[in-house]
Amino acid sequence: MLMKLNGRKGQKGFTLIELMIVIAIIGILAAIAIPQFSAYRAKGFNAQANSDVKNAYTAAQAYFAENPTGTVTLALLQTNGFKASANVTTAVTTGTMAGLVMTSTPANGTLVYSVDANGTITSAVKGG
Repeated sequence: MLMKLNGRKGQKGFTLIELMIVIAIIGILAAIAIPQFSAYRAKGFNAQANSDVKNAYTAAQAYFAENPTGTVTLALLQTNGFKASANVTTAVTTGTMAGLVMTSTPANGTLVYSVDANGTITSAVKGG
């Protein structure tokens, strides 16, 4: 009876080859997953910047509805409902109704988004 509780003799666990194969498989999976994760993070940051420039444009239109001859600034956009996301820099290049140009740049993304007076959003490679 005591022999059954102790298990079989000579069987002590995994061999070194088996453990090395498992570690190699984990390494291969990690090598595939890490670049994909980085790409997904960059897409997320870019989407955040795109959303911010859309929201800034909407806030600018709300300001121009009451002040058609006024000039928007980032502070005025914030009083009209715009709230910038963390790690995204939004700037007003030209703040008039006819020549409105705003940009939104993610800290960790790859694109810069711009919106014009017509609401057309364009993107450009960051730093390019």
